[in-house]
Amino acid sequence: MAEEKKKKRRLVKPLLLGAIGLAALIQLVPYGRSHDNPPVTAEPQWDSPETQALVKRACYDCHSNETKWPWYSNVAPVSWLVQNDVNEGREHLNFSEWDRRQKHADDAAEEVRDGEMPLWVYLPAHPEARLTDAEKQQLITGLEATFGKGDKGGEHDD
Repeated sequence: MAEEKKKKRRLVKPLLLGAIGLAALIQLVPYGRSHDNPPVTAEPQWDSPETQALVKRACYDCHSNETKWPWYSNVAPVSWLVQNDVNEGREHLNFSEWDRRQKHADDAAEEVRDGEMPLWVYLPAHPEARLTDAEKQQLITGLEATFGKGDKGGEHDD
């Protein structure tokens, strides 16, 4: 029995050192640390200041050029996930580049209504993005008033 414990200890130490070495090595991968926030070129004409405030609170980190990069966005492999989410979010809908076509703007209210946005993985680290039922309904109503209900073929009025 004592011999088995010794064998396990001898195995654990190299595995632990290997894991630490791998964790240190992946920090050298440059992806996920650019933290680029391009300039804001144009913003939507919001239906109300309340809608704008809710969108900024719950959506802007991924869907604008005003991302607040948390400390963990500098640590791989989490930095890779954060960078990917921001890149995809900005590509899908970017509230900071309203001078270019935002083909998914009119889907925003539906995605909030269906619980697809904000992403569930985002919420634990961003409690400010958790909306009460009343705030969620206010956001949906405001998004529909600002962008429509999906019946405009994805285009917005400039």
